[in-house]
Amino acid sequence: MFQVTVACLTLILLASGANVPDATTNDEFQMWEGRIVGGSQAQLGQFPYQVSLRTIQNSHFCGGFILSNRWIGSAAHCTTPRSTSNTRAVVGTIHRSTGGNIHNLARFVNHPGYQSTTLANDISLIQTVNTITFNNMVQPVGVSSTFINGGVNAVATGWGQTSRTGPTSNVLLWVTLRTLNNNECREKFTKSNAARITDQTICTFTRVGQGTCMGDSGGPLVAGGNVIGAVSWGIPCASGSPDVYVRIASYRSWIMNTIG
Repeated sequence: MFQVTVACLTLILLASGANVPDATTNDEFQMWEGRIVGGSQAQLGQFPYQVSLRTIQNSHFCGGFILSNRWIGSAAHCTTPRSTSNTRAVVGTIHRSTGGNIHNLARFVNHPGYQSTTLANDISLIQTVNTITFNNMVQPVGVSSTFINGGVNAVATGWGQTSRTGPTSNVLLWVTLRTLNNNECREKFTKSNAARITDQTICTFTRVGQGTCMGDSGGPLVAGGNVIGAVSWGIPCASGSPDVYVRIASYRSWIMNTIG
């Protein structure tokens, strides 16, 4: 077994309400951007829906997924602090900083109910300036319309380091995880974090040493050819707690109405 992680954006702390412990000392309240732990290297074209969100200096900071030839899905905490002028989307590559096609961005549409303190409704849509050209390296992913319960195998993808403090991976990584039902997920968290598990979130947990953590928020969780989740938050890193994603099916109507 080996550990892999994805490049970290500046760490943002989650803190809200009197029941929340000191966010500076409790890993449960550190917003993380998704590292893949216990995964494998992707092959070229294996995950053609994968998107790398980057600064204009070509530094990867979050993941995303292609929804159509003009729209990308991601997490609202990835796009809320940024502007279209200082962000680019790269498609069609498994490499962290080379290859693929770079797209300038026209607008971010963050969910109107997004709450930065709790990461409720942590989903955003990104419109590209130009059309995304589809080929065997670049394809959209289906949008889930089904409420996924526990016991379903799903694949998470992202770029990352080989350990929490190790060098970053230059190649896209993937791992197969298992979904939990919401009651199972809540049982694995403290009371304050369990309250953040709603019908708008979906959790995965397979085993200690396998999962997602810091480095690629907004990246896709895919089952049966459809994106069922986007990486949102969790406790670093594959230490025995579930990973939490925004549940795509809960936002399907909003997504389809927005992207047309």
